[in-house]
Amino acid sequence: MKTAQIRQKFLDFYASKGHTIEPSASLIPHNDKTLLFVNAGMVPFKDVFSGVEKRSYSRAVSCQRCVRAGGKHNDLENVGYTARHHTFFEMLGNFSFGDYFKREAIQYAWEFLTVELGLPKEKLWVSVFEEDDEAEDIWVNEIGFPRNRISRCGAKDNFWQMGDTGPCGPSSEIFYDHGEDIAGGPPGHADEDGDRYIEIWNLVFTQYDKQEDGYLKPLDAPCVDTGMGLERLAAVLQHKNNNYDTDGFKSLTKAIVELTQEDSSIKQDNASVRVIADHIRSTAFMIVDGVIPSNEGRGYVLRRIIRRAIRHGHKIGINKVFFYRLAPVLTLELKDAYPELKKNLANVEKVLKREEQRFVQTLNQGMGVLAEAIAKLKGHEIDGKTVFKLYDTYGFPADLTADAAREQDLTIDMTGFEIEMTKQRERARQAGDFKTLQKGVDIGEQTQFLGYEQLENSSEVIALIKAGELVQQIEAGEQAIVVLASSSFYAESGGQVGDCGTLSNPATLFTVTRTQKQKTGAFEHHGVLNNGILKVGVVLVAAVDKKSRKRIARNHSATHLLHAALRTVLGETVTQKGSLVDSEKLRFDFTRDEVITKSDLEKIEGMVNRKILGNTKVHTAVSDIDTAKKNGAMALFGEKYGDKVRVLTMGKDDFSVELCGGTHVKQLGDIGLFRITSEGGVSAGIRRIEAVTGYSAYQFDNQTQDHLHQIAQMTKSSSTQVVQKVAQLLDHQKTLEKQLASFQKQFASNQGDDLVSQVQNVNGVPVLTSVVSGVNGKDLRDIADKLKDKLGTAVIVLAAVSGEKVSLVAGVTKDLTDTYQAGKILNHVAQQVGGKGGGRPDMAQGGGTDSSKIDQALASVRSLI
Repeated sequence: MKTAQIRQKFLDFYASKGHTIEPSASLIPHNDKTLLFVNAGMVPFKDVFSGVEKRSYSRAVSCQRCVRAGGKHNDLENVGYTARHHTFFEMLGNFSFGDYFKREAIQYAWEFLTVELGLPKEKLWVSVFEEDDEAEDIWVNEIGFPRNRISRCGAKDNFWQMGDTGPCGPSSEIFYDHGEDIAGGPPGHADEDGDRYIEIWNLVFTQYDKQEDGYLKPLDAPCVDTGMGLERLAAVLQHKNNNYDTDGFKSLTKAIVELTQEDSSIKQDNASVRVIADHIRSTAFMIVDGVIPSNEGRGYVLRRIIRRAIRHGHKIGINKVFFYRLAPVLTLELKDAYPELKKNLANVEKVLKREEQRFVQTLNQGMGVLAEAIAKLKGHEIDGKTVFKLYDTYGFPADLTADAAREQDLTIDMTGFEIEMTKQRERARQAGDFKTLQKGVDIGEQTQFLGYEQLENSSEVIALIKAGELVQQIEAGEQAIVVLASSSFYAESGGQVGDCGTLSNPATLFTVTRTQKQKTGAFEHHGVLNNGILKVGVVLVAAVDKKSRKRIARNHSATHLLHAALRTVLGETVTQKGSLVDSEKLRFDFTRDEVITKSDLEKIEGMVNRKILGNTKVHTAVSDIDTAKKNGAMALFGEKYGDKVRVLTMGKDDFSVELCGGTHVKQLGDIGLFRITSEGGVSAGIRRIEAVTGYSAYQFDNQTQDHLHQIAQMTKSSSTQVVQKVAQLLDHQKTLEKQLASFQKQFASNQGDDLVSQVQNVNGVPVLTSVVSGVNGKDLRDIADKLKDKLGTAVIVLAAVSGEKVSLVAGVTKDLTDTYQAGKILNHVAQQVGGKGGGRPDMAQGGGTDSSKIDQALASVRSLI
């Protein structure tokens, strides 16, 4: 039975039992921030099981795509070495939310396996939790299953729980016996780890709510959660003992073998072939669900898997960029079950190809470094410094090095690797603190920040820094840094610039141009003393520039709204990669591997403006970091106050919830207006949006209207008709350009006829060299082709001059190419006019930048012949 048939049979069977068919959810869990990826069929229903979410049905069935390649649930290292481990797999599951329980769950499972699929009853084995008499009684007395083929196992194997507390319960697993010729024993026996008895279905009976003291409180409405690996079931029904031998993998492994060299001995059962086949499945679906390669989180898992696949391709002799070529094969296999794969195929290919092209440049070098390290190895462990060098210089994740080492029965020094990683993080931290290091003065006392509630305060000067040295006083006209005991000035942090303003008393005035923070927490007020003498210990009034602070607050609050809107419109894979908030504009960098469409930009801008018009209050709360994150806050701009953080909540229904130490508006209406001024890429996988708010947004709109009015005047139309008028002018321009091109082509043809009279006989060879006026490079080639046809035998070199720029074409008729090559002749001429060129023996093109020497260069062709 084909994999696609099994999938559909399962869904149809449970639909006939009153179950609602739920399509596979995204690999990105929306209801569990502790998971990188959905790793089981029950994850999308987690809130239903815990009672947080209510659905319109009490029975469900699904075929859920899953990934186990990061975090606690990581099968990556086992892929390629076992018959059943995958980074990506499909899990069949049926679920009861307070509806049926053990009896029906077991009966349905038995009917599906033995009646619908026709599995031999004598080939099945069952396990139950050692304390679950009820489940065993159902199996024996109601199903008629032999008691001697039931294993009673402990909590490790047959008791499931969501966490240390919460919903939990016993489980019953169903195994398939592959036969006596395969090593291994049944569950619960000493040799259970063999491949003879394979678990195909796990029925979980969620009947308790585990309390903090360990007490298992019975649930009022017990639930059922089952999971059956589609790949494992397909192997059973197709009489295979290895998932990779099933129809779901055959087309992929065949395509991979075809990518190897023709004389290769690589077969479809090769371990590397199977690794690649598995990895194209997981990477393609990750990209479909919005993950892009990066150096953190889900993006790093994706990058690791891609690079592992590429390394295995390299190992079996695939020496070209290949991985993306497998995406269409996968799409053809799964197009009916997952149409989103076909819809996103072009993007999947693009992302995979780009990532491979980046990595392949360093793959050979990295493998050379690894081979050299192994050759010098005295023991069986590759040292941590080498592992770190491969990671830091060549982009080899540590587990990729471990994978390569494992193939030679070696291990890697992970402790040493982590030590090197820690050193790098410390170097990066110190480099990031370069401003303080430059000044060479650390102030041990932390400045108390008062600027959330007030824009003016009095405080004592606790330090003065001039030219990188502590001083006791400064005089008028001197630039310096003033450190206060407390300040209303915000110090630059989290992407927000520091405040400007004044520090003053009746005798002195110090103008603050920026405020920065030392790693000790001391605030540095940078600026110049306008008058008087300022000494340590003097009390000053610190007054923030109110207009500047308000503009910064507008832009900062708008940045939070922008981020939330981006995630709403483009998906939750959007994460911040940097920001700048000052009094003029805001800048926001985020993960995105493709251009944002005009339509989506309009949605994002409109969404932000609607939130501003809603004019809800901005709520601020101080919380511990763990509680804040559990409540959904994103740690993006977050400044920490010891163990405490500020949580900013904006918009109706908590539209934006972020950790942030910056300064913000009191109500969203204070932002006024939001306008996106630009959007574009800044690096691989990172895009940037710049925007303005308030009066700056009004000025932007005003300037746009002014430009529109000017264009309307120039085109003699109105503002409402200007687009139509410009479109007409562009169409007219295209028509004229076509006419011009036609005239030029005719002109070039006529010139070709005139040039025939300039042919000279040189050493018995017809040679034509000439400067042709009024034509471009393409026309020059057309003229040369026609002259070759007309002359029959000839060497031709033509030039076109535009200012200092020279375009060149050389043509040699076929009968002369054994003696004269167009590429060599053209290069000879091009070098004399400050350029180069080349091409085929019969036709070559090039150019130069020194038109003053063109006559001399063309004359040299005759001497060359």
